[in-house]
Amino acid sequence: MKKYDLIIIGGGPSGINCGIEASKKGVDYMILEKGVLVNSLFNFPSNMQFFSTSVNLEIGEIPFISHTDKPTRKEALEYYRRLYDYYNLNVSFRTKVVQLKKGNNEFIVQTNNGDLRSKNVVCATGFYDSPNYLHVPGENLPKVKHYYDEAHHYIGQNIVVVGGANSACDVALETWQKGANVTMVIRKPELYEKVKYWILPNIQNRIKEGSIKAFFNSTITEIKEEEVLVKTPDGETRIPNDYVLAMTGYSPDYKLLEKFGITIQNDNHRTPKFDKDSLQSEVEGLYLMGTVLGGLHTSKYFIENTREQAVQIIDHIIKVKK
Repeated sequence: MKKYDLIIIGGGPSGINCGIEASKKGVDYMILEKGVLVNSLFNFPSNMQFFSTSVNLEIGEIPFISHTDKPTRKEALEYYRRLYDYYNLNVSFRTKVVQLKKGNNEFIVQTNNGDLRSKNVVCATGFYDSPNYLHVPGENLPKVKHYYDEAHHYIGQNIVVVGGANSACDVALETWQKGANVTMVIRKPELYEKVKYWILPNIQNRIKEGSIKAFFNSTITEIKEEEVLVKTPDGETRIPNDYVLAMTGYSPDYKLLEKFGITIQNDNHRTPKFDKDSLQSEVEGLYLMGTVLGGLHTSKYFIENTREQAVQIIDHIIKVKK
């Protein structure tokens, strides 16, 4: 059974950054990624543009070159491919971690491709792989999507977009612009106030003029093959429907975190418990980094404000080793 100084669970920007730092400081590591390189980013909408600038997204002292200040998904994928090649990162793709056990001062990392041993483990699993489900009848129908790719599928179709934050507003506008008949179902009385500043006036105006229909203070109660039932302040209404795009957000994989022995705090955001200086959990040698640290507060941590976490973790691992 192969043994490492460090196993990093997750091959997203945080996991890559941690692997780069480990490589620089002579820590023998392996990154385990259950999908492809930067799997979550790969599953972002094809036309997505980052809110952050390319400079603020840079890691590993490698410049991030983009055509505009705010890079696209395509440019980001190319950037992470260059990082992977430049640092010759040690990544095992399509390797899903199913359990983590500790004994004799080391971890046994159980995966679908066999077991590994490691002195330390970093959990950089993010949250994008765990959508917040509606939990209504019919949600398992093929027409219900919790991830958005591009608008072409929905030309001339009756679309219901669930949610009122950034993703929902982006999806509603893009599908409407490409010829879909769009209705938004929003459980709150108004759109999220922090919707991107260049998006918010546009979506508000489309709703005001009736180009995009919107039901506020409303929730879906059932999804059927050709319609959706919606509970509104004025009673139940039926909406003709071909697709439901549930842009209801995402959350960390709490079942996995709890299997690892990580304590989930009973606060508003269900944040995992960790030491702020070392990012170590209550389990000695098990660290957390990236967006998973925010729990349900998924907008608290992002690439540009977590770039230094790799240094914190690797320096602590080296310090303890000495």
